[in-house]
Amino acid sequence: MWCHCRMVYLPMCYVYGKRFVGRITPIILELRNELFKVPYSEVDWDSARNLCAKEDLYYPHPLIQDILWATLHKFVEPVMMHWPGNKLREKSLNHVMQHVHYEDENTRYICIGPVNKVLNMLACWIEDPNSEAFKLHIPRIYDYLWVAEDGMKMQGYNGSQLWDTAFAVQAIAATDLIEEFAPTLKLAHDFIKNSQVVDDCPGDLSYWYRHISKGAWPFSTADHGWPISDCTAEGLKASLLLSKISPEIVGESVEVNRLYDAVNCLMSWMNENGGFATYELQRSYAWLEAYQPCRDIRRYCD
Repeated sequence: MWCHCRMVYLPMCYVYGKRFVGRITPIILELRNELFKVPYSEVDWDSARNLCAKEDLYYPHPLIQDILWATLHKFVEPVMMHWPGNKLREKSLNHVMQHVHYEDENTRYICIGPVNKVLNMLACWIEDPNSEAFKLHIPRIYDYLWVAEDGMKMQGYNGSQLWDTAFAVQAIAATDLIEEFAPTLKLAHDFIKNSQVVDDCPGDLSYWYRHISKGAWPFSTADHGWPISDCTAEGLKASLLLSKISPEIVGESVEVNRLYDAVNCLMSWMNENGGFATYELQRSYAWLEAYQPCRDIRRYCD
């Protein structure tokens, strides 16, 4: 139910439900030869579904999970391929694309992370290769790409700009070097003010499964826009520290009502057990962990 997981499942289920297959090119054929130990046409996909290198198997599947996946694959999936199941699937996939577009539009086509960014872009292309949505996706690929010493990389986020800036401000404020770093602090202050989310996502938030965001700070940029509790706390702390410094040095302080909005967001993230959520309040139960196919993803993100 966590946003990083469900936002990957969302476009993935669309691609799978559409049974999309890309054009088979010479590069695709070369990749198949490189990636598979046996000829692609001889792969036993039923047994391959549960194959995993022991080094990567952090959490072996419980029996109940294997039973559930096998049931879905052997009995439910055939029903969804023929009438009337395929009509239900078609309606469901149209609903899925509404949520894909909502995520795209509310993150300026950056999406919450690089995996769902690529899959959302693919889903938009499958829906309509000439769509405005697909065209808007293309330039935002570069938000995730950077060239390292050993080649092209894709980041796990579109950066950590707000997070880094807030800590840099706190570090400088803890010293007696404020005047020496005056230009840096002013630029940082402007960035923090410009990075705060000033509105909630449009529409009925419960329909779109979204939490309030007005007053929060993201991990990276305002364009990304997903509100995060610890980033909001650090953005608020940095803003309060900067408000104690002369406006002649760092510029005008964040407006008081925007500070109140940030506090409101922070308090809204408190779960019933007293802990604070990352992006959204707790939405599920501990027993669902038995059905959780993405624990390695969550472990990585944590």
